[in-house]
Amino acid sequence: MTEIIGIDLGGTAIKLGRFNQGGDCLQSLTIPTPQPATPAAVLDAMVDAIAQIDPHRNARAIGVGTPGPADAAGRIAIVGINLDGWHHIPLADWLEARTGLPTIIANDANCAGLGEAWLGAGRRFRNFILLTLGTGVGGAVILDGKLFVGHQGAAGELGLVTLNPDGPPCNSGNQGSLEQYVSVVAIRRRTGMEPEELGKLAKAGDRFALEFWQNYGRDLG
Repeated sequence: MTEIIGIDLGGTAIKLGRFNQGGDCLQSLTIPTPQPATPAAVLDAMVDAIAQIDPHRNARAIGVGTPGPADAAGRIAIVGINLDGWHHIPLADWLEARTGLPTIIANDANCAGLGEAWLGAGRRFRNFILLTLGTGVGGAVILDGKLFVGHQGAAGELGLVTLNPDGPPCNSGNQGSLEQYVSVVAIRRRTGMEPEELGKLAKAGDRFALEFWQNYGRDLG
């Protein structure tokens, strides 16, 4: 049976899975994203991880979700949000040269949206919006059962929508984007704590944590 490697490239972690054609995960692996997350360092880490998750070379192709828009052909990471020096990086070509496997890349949130539409919470719906909350904030828009990417292929980047024009600068060049208020990086900047710690404090009734999550929900909603 044909196997495929899926990779979720994030600013904090790189997550890999080896799947069959039915979408069943046969093996998974998570490694930390190199810091600084330069293209060369990330490429080396991904190639090493691919060898770990597929030692017998059963996989026939690779798909990569990147934190930012990719070109329409699925070859180039146009921008890597929260990744150092990621501008027009030919990641698919690089991975093919190092692994010998056909590779395609796409925006990570779009990949998540398609996955939910295929096998997840979106199976019952023809139209829905997905938000991914992590090191950054991503989004996917499914309309009439199809991924909506817009004229230039970058529609649905909901994390880059301006929430406050006078807010903190975003790596995308925007100002006060949603990502600057509800991402993990933003939570750390605003509170000096990890989300897990804030969650535990809120459950214990801590007033500061409760107020923070109330404001967080307002910003997100």
